[in-house]
Amino acid sequence: MTMTRESAETIGLQILAWIVTNDDLLPTFLGSSGASEDDLRQQAGNAEFLGSVLDFLLMDDAWIKQACDAIGAPYDALMQARMALPGGEMINWT
Repeated sequence: MTMTRESAETIGLQILAWIVTNDDLLPTFLGSSGASEDDLRQQAGNAEFLGSVLDFLLMDDAWIKQACDAIGAPYDALMQARMALPGGEMINWT
């Protein structure tokens, strides 16, 4: 099943909110992304930014499990959401 962009953006926002409330993960995200807390507020509605939020979280299986458990989503929902946002398309090299 293909996820809609609207559903993907909703998941991206839920994940961003989860990261913001995670005292251990927020500094890691800010440090690795170069974003400030003001950037988080300003870019929350930007689909490309939400894609980068999901890219960050998808780097670690433990983060995926924790985040999905927190928002009540299946573990593959984050990858599906990422694929539905700009820059997340599967590339076919053949």
